[in-house]
Parts: sequence; C-alpha cells; structure tokens
Amino acid sequence: MHYRIYPTFRNIYFSISFFIFRKMLSLQSFYWASAKPLIINPRNLSFRPFLITTCSYSNNSISAAVSDSDEFPGRRSSFSGFKIEETVELDLKKLRLDSWISSRINGISRARVQSSIRSGLVSVNGHVISKVSHVVRDGDTVNCTIAELQPLRAEPEDIPLDIVYEDEHVLVVNKPAHMVVHPAPGNANGTLVNGILHHCSISTLCFNPEVLPEVDEDSDDEVSDFSVNHGYKGDGFGLSEASVRPGIVHRLDKGTSGLLVVAKDEHSHSHLAAQFKEHTIKRVYVSLTCGVPSPVSGRVDIPIGRDANNRIRMIAIPGSLARGRARHAVSRYKVIEVLAGGGCALVEWRLETGRTHQIRAHAKYLGFPLLGDDVYGGTKSMALSLLESRNPSSSHSQLQQLVTRLDRPCLHALSLGFNHPNKGENLCFSQKPPPDFAEILDQLRNIGTKKVTCLVW
Repeated sequence: MHYRIYPTFRNIYFSISFFIFRKMLSLQSFYWASAKPLIINPRNLSFRPFLITTCSYSNNSISAAVSDSDEFPGRRSSFSGFKIEETVELDLKKLRLDSWISSRINGISRARVQSSIRSGLVSVNGHVISKVSHVVRDGDTVNCTIAELQPLRAEPEDIPLDIVYEDEHVLVVNKPAHMVVHPAPGNANGTLVNGILHHCSISTLCFNPEVLPEVDEDSDDEVSDFSVNHGYKGDGFGLSEASVRPGIVHRLDKGTSGLLVVAKDEHSHSHLAAQFKEHTIKRVYVSLTCGVPSPVSGRVDIPIGRDANNRIRMIAIPGSLARGRARHAVSRYKVIEVLAGGGCALVEWRLETGRTHQIRAHAKYLGFPLLGDDVYGGTKSMALSLLESRNPSSSHSQLQQLVTRLDRPCLHALSLGFNHPNKGENLCFSQKPPPDFAEILDQLRNIGTKKVTCLVW
C-alpha cells in the first residue's frame, strides 16, 4: 500500500509544481506584453522606458495613428492619436525641443513634431511651449501629443525668377541662394514654388505635407518625387486634376544656388523622375572648400544617413556601420584651383546619386568642409585659421573681411543636363556662380592661385 500511495503523492506534487510554473510564465508574459517598450537614447546610449498612451480625438488638428498613410485624399475622419510623457535625460547640457522629441519617436517626421509644438500640444514642466527651437535640459518633463499635419497652402507670389529655359513641358530656373524650394510648416511664403505658381498663373495650391522630406527649414533633399496639383476643393485633401502641375523633381539646399528643373505636367514629371532614379541626369556643382582635398581628384562611395545627435545634419557612415542607418551615396570630385596658399580650393563635383546634403557630408568626410558651411564644420573661425596660417600677415585684414561676409555654404549647381521628357532631345544648361560666390573667389585668387590639372575624374 505504501508503494502505491507514494507515486500518487509524487504525481500530485509535480502537477502542482507544473501548474505554479505555468502561472509564473503567463504572468511574466503578461508583464512583458504590457511593459513600457525600451528604446535606445542616442544621446547617452542607455536603455530607458518610453511611455506611449493612446487617446482619441475628433478635432481635425489631432493626428491619426502613427501610420495614417492608408487614408485616402479627400477624406476626413476622427483619428486616434497618441501622447508621450517622459523626463529628459541628456549627457549634453541642452537640446532643441523638436530635436529631442524626434529622437525619441521612430516613424514620425520632424515636420509633424514641429506642427504639434506650434499647435500648443507640447508642454515642458507643465508650461505649454509653442516655439520649436525651445531648449530642453536634463531633468525636464516633456508632455506631447502628436498632431495631424494639415494640408499646406501655397499662394502665388510675384517673386522674380531667373528663367534659363521654358517650354510647355519643363522649366529650368537659376535658383538664388537663401531661397527655399518648396513650402513647409513654418515656411509657407517666399519659396520657389510660390514664384512658379505666379509665373504659371496658377491659383492657390494645397498638398499633403507628409510628402515633404524630414528636414529642417533650411534644408532640402537633392532628389524628390514632390509633385502637386492645384485647385483645392476646400475640405480634406481633395485636389482636382489639372493640365498644369508644377512638379519639383529635385531640390537644392536653401543656401545652394544654381540650376533646377521643374516639370509642368504629370507626364514630364514622371519621365524626369525616372531619369533621376536611373542616374542619367548630368549634374555638376562647384564649391569652395576649407583646405585642399588630397588626392586632388577621387570618387567618394560612402553611404549617408542622418546624424543621431543633430537631425538637420547628415553624416557619412563607412563600412558595416551603415547597414540600416544610411543610403548609398557616390560623389566624384576634382580640384580645379588651389587658392590663397592652400587655405581654400575651387572644387568641381559630379553626383552619381542624390542624397540630402550629399556634397556637404562627403566634403566633411574627406576633411575639407565647404567654406561657410557652419553645419558641417566649415565655420568662419576654421576658414580664417587655415587662410591666415598659409598667407603673409599683410593679407590678414583682407582675409578677415572676406570671411565675415560668408553667410552660406559656397556651393553652386553649375550645370544640368537631361533628356527632354517629350521631345527626347538632350538639353544641357550652365550658369555661372552668383556675385557673392564670384567675389569671394576673385578675392582668394588675388591672394594667390594655382591651377590644378586633373585628367581623371
């Protein structure tokens, strides 16, 4: 009898133990399923919990869920949004509010974050903040609701345009420095698109800002599929079809001057966009660099991705580090002249790809940032240090005056070639650098110049 009872108690013991073990597993699974997700903070590379709570809104200023790309144009509905609430932890002393929020949320454009701030949906330490450049510090508590981006309105403006070529299908314009290519949240006026609307006699134009790149107000992608209709219906994202559709096929940075092609209809836009995608567009840029690149010609094949510590800046990421963080980018460069004793150089660039800030990021990677490019290291102090160390003291006063006049990166889109989308003929245009670039170049040449012969790109 004893031997029959013992196995029974043993079975009961193991059954109870197994039951408790399963309960523990289920509780653990529930805990991890309901726990706060962990993300990496690029500021200090430490794991921290990030609280996201769902909420519903009927107000049109509040966003749809994180992914609202399935919403059709012309439709409005009540969207589900989300909020974040977190205490700032920074190794740095301070950081812009929009930059900090963008670094904490994946899949949300910076323009959308900025829209939320301007709409009064963000508070810091209990105080509503409406300035996107507000500075947050370690220990601040940020509470944010992500808002829906409303359709942007672009009004025609009588802005003088330097038209290099125009027919019924395409328009080639010489963009001045300091002009933004297209409207963006907080920057709706004075853009190239505003001027083109007036030039083409098009009325108010509306478009979904989510098609815009995730960039700061002074920055644009090199290549774009940005295309817009006119004829806003007045409600939702409804856009009527029209025979004239100005399409920005590619972009130039705000500070970059030079040639840019605009499609005037859908067919032309599609064909030009295909040429950019296939890298058959011929583009040549010219720049002034801090120092002289070595070797004097070469091919830079280094992927480019967004800098985790400064979202308005791109960074060249070599090797395996680029996987999942950067996009393929190739630039060819050639030194044309060595200027001012080697303090600067006139460099020509040809692009095989078109990425945001591609030339500027590759120039920095080579160790020779563009003159006047504060974002990528070509600051006035760096330029002056290089120039003064390579030239006699008698020229220092002239150099100081030259450097103080720098108010943009010295980069110009010199030439542009493409096949006409309708006629098929090859078109090629060139445009000399504007007066501000030319004057700085002339002054550097007066201090000293040496031509460089490069036989190979």
